[in-house]
Amino acid sequence: MILKRIQLGSYIIIGILLILCFRLWQLQILDGDKYKRLSEDNRLRILKTPAPRGIIYDRNGTPLVKNIPFFSVSITTDNFRGIDTGSLAALLGLTKKEVEEKLNKKDNSPFVPVKLKQGLSFGEIARIEARRSDFPGLFVETDVGREYLFGKVGAHIIGYLGKITAYQLNNPELRYFPPDALIGQWGVEALFDNQLRGMPGERIIEVDALGRELRMIQERPSVKGTDINLSIDINIQKAVEDAFGEKAGALVAIKPDSGEILALESLPSFNPNIFSMGIAYNDWKAIMEDKKKPMLNRAVQSQYPPGSTFKIITAIAALEEGIINPDTKINCTGGINYGRWTFGCWKKGGHGPVDFHRAIVESCDVYFYELGRRLGIDKIYKYATAFGLGRETGIELIPVKERKGLIPNAEWKKEKKRLPWYLGDTFISAIGQGYITATPIQMALMTATFANGGKIYKPSLIKIDQSPSGIINLKPETIKMIKEALSGVVNDPNGTAQGARSSLTVIAGKTGTAQVVGKKKGLSGERFMDHAWFVAFAPVDNPEIALSVFVEHGGGGGAVAAPIAKRAIEAYMKSKNGQEAIGKRQ
Repeated sequence: MILKRIQLGSYIIIGILLILCFRLWQLQILDGDKYKRLSEDNRLRILKTPAPRGIIYDRNGTPLVKNIPFFSVSITTDNFRGIDTGSLAALLGLTKKEVEEKLNKKDNSPFVPVKLKQGLSFGEIARIEARRSDFPGLFVETDVGREYLFGKVGAHIIGYLGKITAYQLNNPELRYFPPDALIGQWGVEALFDNQLRGMPGERIIEVDALGRELRMIQERPSVKGTDINLSIDINIQKAVEDAFGEKAGALVAIKPDSGEILALESLPSFNPNIFSMGIAYNDWKAIMEDKKKPMLNRAVQSQYPPGSTFKIITAIAALEEGIINPDTKINCTGGINYGRWTFGCWKKGGHGPVDFHRAIVESCDVYFYELGRRLGIDKIYKYATAFGLGRETGIELIPVKERKGLIPNAEWKKEKKRLPWYLGDTFISAIGQGYITATPIQMALMTATFANGGKIYKPSLIKIDQSPSGIINLKPETIKMIKEALSGVVNDPNGTAQGARSSLTVIAGKTGTAQVVGKKKGLSGERFMDHAWFVAFAPVDNPEIALSVFVEHGGGGGAVAAPIAKRAIEAYMKSKNGQEAIGKRQ
């Protein structure tokens, strides 16, 4: 019985083997040519489905960017052999060398099509579609690009997209992205790229030899990126660019009660739209060789002596240390002598006897030379650094490296210059000249800190409710006296910044002029003109906006920088009251 079962099992196994052999013979011999043709004519193609990026809005809901389709032409890797690269290059408007380099890359995947050209026009698409049968495996695909709705306005803060670099391809988070994908490379686009970029999808399809889709094998849908709301007000940004005209410089505006950046403009600027589909070499070369340096973010990377805007720090130090009172008068005769040196006042004939209020309103240098002498450099250093000068503010703007500026003291000069500190050094430091340097964002933060009564906030590019990172304990009378004086700078008959006077709000501020290093007497022309500064806040009694304006080779701060500040502050007031809206989110 057992033997019969074994024999039956053997017959069954032999039968199965015979069937398998017959099937193999049928597939390989009888129908071999048929299936060979099918295997050659039908292939798998893996297509990446681009993920729409999140939209960037300003604080009022105005979209600053939008996603736009742009078209690319690709070819499947199994169609390379025997292709006429010369004819293909002519069709695509490329050189034969460019096409061959793309086709022969070592890292080409056998399943992922090779992208030959991006940013196709509709005319190019029509030509390619008409000749697709001449180049099996050639097809047009849709990518997602970016349009920057305000062009150059706010470009240094919004940033732009660019192709993934070789270094970035090593990032595990980007492993699902094709090599030619566009990601954030500058500004907010780079800083918040993780949230904005979403996740691309994937389609695996079966196609014939001409690249025609036969059926869907598998699909993973793309996931849209997260929208973000910035703290900036595009109305202010636009007003600032219009006010600057052709001048170079920067403006930074901050909400004193939160540290939110309301505006950050650096001029001249650049158009981020030329990057949105991959910038051409000639365009990049032109930007890099532009002597006006449009890619330099002057708001955080330009550091110059702050001039008389620094007198706010000297005034705070003098009142807090009790070396003067509101009635203290100093006689200005047009200069102060020290050894064989004379340190002059900007008003050559002198101001005569001046008290604290008038010294700030009319920016008397001699008054502040005397305050510097009474304070000494160490106390000036103490208050300047307490207000954040001489160190980074902490703002993040990829790939920009923020500069620190410099607040010197005797120890610094001994170490760096190998020289002792002289009283003359203190004189010029007290009026914001000499070794002292600051960036526009530092001066804006300093102004915001004073305006809110001494609370230090880290600058933020998004709307945020944050606690102060530090507090400077100032006497109420110090704040009151300086605010009244700074209001006088703009609103008193003899104030140095009457160009900032506004009918919409009461503005307080301080003008400043930074001397050009190396300037010689007798030289003229714009590049030898002094730099203009103005810092301001408004309304005086309950500040909602604080800012700094810096104009390269602008001359006087009152004549040039103060009117720009006025335009920015009024734009904020109108925007806040709904009088000015560029196109809010629907």
